[in-house]
Amino acid sequence: MENQYIIKGGTPLKGEVTIGGAKNAALGILAAAIMTDETVTIENLPDVRDINVLLQAIEGIGATVQRINSHTVKINGSTIGNITIDYDSIRKIRASYYLLGALLGKYNKAQVALPGGCDIGSRPIDQHLKGFRALGATVTIEHGMINTFADSLVGNHIFLDVVSVGATINIMLASCMAEGRTVIENAAKEPHIVDVANFLNSMGADIKGAGTDKIRINGVSKLHSSEYSIIPDQIEAGTFMVAAAATHGDVLIKNVIPKHLEAISVKLIEIGATVEEYDDAVRVSADHRLGHTQVKTLPYPGFPTDMQPQIATLLALSEGTSTVTESIFENRFKYVDELARMGASIKVEGNVAIIEGVEGFTGAAISAPDLRAGAALVVAGLVAEGYTTIDSIHFIERGYENFEGKITALGASMEKIPVDDERAVMKFKLKVG
Repeated sequence: MENQYIIKGGTPLKGEVTIGGAKNAALGILAAAIMTDETVTIENLPDVRDINVLLQAIEGIGATVQRINSHTVKINGSTIGNITIDYDSIRKIRASYYLLGALLGKYNKAQVALPGGCDIGSRPIDQHLKGFRALGATVTIEHGMINTFADSLVGNHIFLDVVSVGATINIMLASCMAEGRTVIENAAKEPHIVDVANFLNSMGADIKGAGTDKIRINGVSKLHSSEYSIIPDQIEAGTFMVAAAATHGDVLIKNVIPKHLEAISVKLIEIGATVEEYDDAVRVSADHRLGHTQVKTLPYPGFPTDMQPQIATLLALSEGTSTVTESIFENRFKYVDELARMGASIKVEGNVAIIEGVEGFTGAAISAPDLRAGAALVVAGLVAEGYTTIDSIHFIERGYENFEGKITALGASMEKIPVDDERAVMKFKLKVG
């Protein structure tokens, strides 16, 4: 049954919200967990669709997956009997391709279908395959499957032509049990790269330099069991930061690493919001209409591409003219048409959105085009006058756990209801007045 969100906008968000584990770190860590034959325990796992699909794929190749609770899982990779990840898993979630590096690193062979995922532009995996070949693997693509195998993997010096989070993680996985030393140059520096490296090290890998552009990996003969807790989700935190500012609210966002949020904090402060940092929390508030700025998405520590739709939505409500330049993905402005239905004034020219701030939005029936754009449309609905319905929320649920629950706990009027259920709509409108 397809669901939608219904929102009555106009209430400032106030209170506290606790951020879950980082989805993108968890995807790499779950793949890495199958590389030992001992049991690995992973905590602070976000309970979102992407994670649950990857766990199904891991079970599908024969590993033992035991859900202790919604945020903790035990994985044992000793029972893997199959090194083929089918198209169905990959179509549902692109990050299944991390199993390519993990299986190749453990068994010297793997077979994974070519990936799908959110349609925000082409995300080629040529850098991943270049890395595998540099380690001595033969890589072929036939019948829609990527086949990799090697007599043995041997460390090498690998220079990535473009900074790629996926390739950096996949090469780390493949090389951590290779003979000798691997160096990844022009590596991605995102917080979740560091988290995957820390997790591998907790299993006995020898990885240094994660978080810089040069990662050095000394191969070890085997990995062992570990208990590990995933870092907080930078993008979930950033989304609530923007929502607090957009609704002129005051929200304490708990269980975060403020350093990971600096690029977002700086922009919010620049346009006039108040951001206070604590050890493991940030507080964001705004009591007036905010100002304009220029934003350009860049690899970490720059402004995250996954926060681009949310900040653009906030700037569409701010005074003056702002520009948002998308330098990572080429198809990331699909939400602009939806915001236009709510009264936003945004012109897209190439990879730049030129935003003329408007006084306010009005509620409309809109549809989430992808994960982060969907979250941005929720922010728009929270601000808009009247009622907003958002379809295709399965995109949003790929990366946000209990989104409507966390938002209503901050005082907003929002509910998940079945699509085209007129009675549910009437009931909601009666309830919120």
